[in-house]
Formats: sequence, structure tokens, C-alpha cells
Amino acid sequence: MSRYVVDASVVAKWFIPEDHSEIALRLLNGNELLAPDLLYAEFGNILWKKRRRGELHVEQLLKAVAGLCAVPIRVEASSSIVVSAIGIACDLDRSVYDSLYLALAVAQNCELVTADRRLYNSLRGTVLHSRIVWVEAIAGEASH
Repeated sequence: MSRYVVDASVVAKWFIPEDHSEIALRLLNGNELLAPDLLYAEFGNILWKKRRRGELHVEQLLKAVAGLCAVPIRVEASSSIVVSAIGIACDLDRSVYDSLYLALAVAQNCELVTADRRLYNSLRGTVLHSRIVWVEAIAGEASH
């Protein structure tokens, strides 16, 4: 069993068919998944934006939220990693929101899986690049 921090960009793919959804779904099989408590607000915001653009109906949005609440993710309080996250945000010029996921990956000695291309690319050449993995890259390892 592998352990991964997952961000809202990956979680959204579990409930909304889009690029890399099939790969993202493989994470649900036999892996320990972690996320900061911020995940639920970010996921809700993704769904809300899709609803505003007419891509989702309210019923689909509510079903996705209920689905996420049923997924066994080990949720960590942001308060336990916020100091580290702020340090990462300042050092790497990333948002504190993104940095909470990175801080959790560092604290748990595992990788953050993301489908957020901007976040992934922004970490190239930094000390934290080894802590982030693009969602496609986990295709072969997600079921180990």
C-alpha cells in the first residue's frame, strides 16, 4: 500500500469525468490517502464554479459532495501544518492553500498527487519537486 496526499484537482476527477479521471480513480484502490481539511472547501468551490458555468446541476454537485464524504481519506487539521505551509508559501511564492498540501506531504514523508498543472510546474527546480507527482505518473504505481 502506498500513501499519497491528494489535492482537490485530483479528487474532482473522481466525481467529474474529465482528462485523467480513470487514472485518478486508481488511487482509491489500496492506497492510504491523506489531505488537509481544506480539501472539502476547495472541492466544494470547484463544484460551485462548474455549476455557475452550467457544467453541473445542483443534484450532481450534492451527489459529488456526498460521495467525497464517503471516501476514506485521512484528514489532517490545517492547524497542525499551517506554520510549515506559510514557510513554504513564502519560500516558493505559492498560495498558502497549495502549500498546506505540500506541508502535509513533507510532514507525512509522502508525495502529493496533483492535476494542477500550474502548481506542478511551479515546483520544478525547487527542493519540494520530489514531493509532488503529476496525476498521470501514478498510473502504474497507484495500485501498489
